[in-house]
Amino acid sequence: MNEPMRKPVPAAISSVEFFDRARARLNFDVPAGLTDASIIPLSGDQGNDRMLEIIAREQPIRPAAVLIAVVDRPEPTVLLTQRSAHLNDHAGQISFPGGKIDPTDASPLDAALREANEEVGLAREFIDPVGYLDLYGTAFGFRILPTVARVRPGFTMRVSAAEVDDVFEVPLAFLMNPANHQIHSKEFRGIERSYYAMPYEERYIWGATAGILRVLYERIYLP
Repeated sequence: MNEPMRKPVPAAISSVEFFDRARARLNFDVPAGLTDASIIPLSGDQGNDRMLEIIAREQPIRPAAVLIAVVDRPEPTVLLTQRSAHLNDHAGQISFPGGKIDPTDASPLDAALREANEEVGLAREFIDPVGYLDLYGTAFGFRILPTVARVRPGFTMRVSAAEVDDVFEVPLAFLMNPANHQIHSKEFRGIERSYYAMPYEERYIWGATAGILRVLYERIYLP
């Protein structure tokens, strides 16, 4: 997680500019590292990258897809969920809609759209996919491929209580403001590794979700 040397673009860019930049910079090419254990998704943090190398040797890759649903309101927001407290993985944490890629999914995009519909009832007719963000690796062996999408307002939520306790929106301008990107650290087998946290009101956004949001900032907001 090396701090970029480029000058940040102001966080409060317009909705039109955000989506124009995203369409120009992202695509739907599926990275080989999604399923190839020999390719380690690099984070820029040496400790974190070393951890991912160890994880890749010790446990199977778990390909996953999430939807970064940017709701095209006058002040754009990002749709997030709080995972159910009884889940085996990441119980109670703040996440994007998404989950593992099933063999029946035609693509990671298809998996992200399916999961968003199953978890929170977000209908595909409201979603305009823009492109894939960078592949993101986690300490649990997940290889997460995020899809950035424009979401048209007017949708209704139908939360699956088996997977999600709550669904909410956070202003995009808050999440894309580097002043709100806290860097914390923890130890993994004697290796110091960093992670991002973006507390918002009573919500503690951290870990993979905050890390992916930081990648979104670096890809879209930096020149």
